[in-house]
Amino acid sequence: MQGLYAIYQILDLLTNVLVMLIIIQFVIGLLFAFNVVNQSNQFLMAFYSSINRLLEPVLRPIRNILPQTGSIDFSPLVLIIGLQVAMIVLYNVIVGMQ
Repeated sequence: MQGLYAIYQILDLLTNVLVMLIIIQFVIGLLFAFNVVNQSNQFLMAFYSSINRLLEPVLRPIRNILPQTGSIDFSPLVLIIGLQVAMIVLYNVIVGMQ
């Protein structure tokens, strides 16, 4: 059982990192959208592009399923909620096995 809990902890850490990346992507996108930071800022643009390249393979299938909502992208929110639900279910399965 300790092995399963260790795997759960690793998955929880990876989930938290993914959620942080989604939040960082969102904040940087807002900074660009409201012209707080100019998109000619090469460092921030490179960082934003890197995060987008990491998250796009995960978010694209969700975007394909969700209906078009105009300029608002709900796929990051759906991903965060889905990850949290999956972690809760996984935790309860591990606790139930003990």
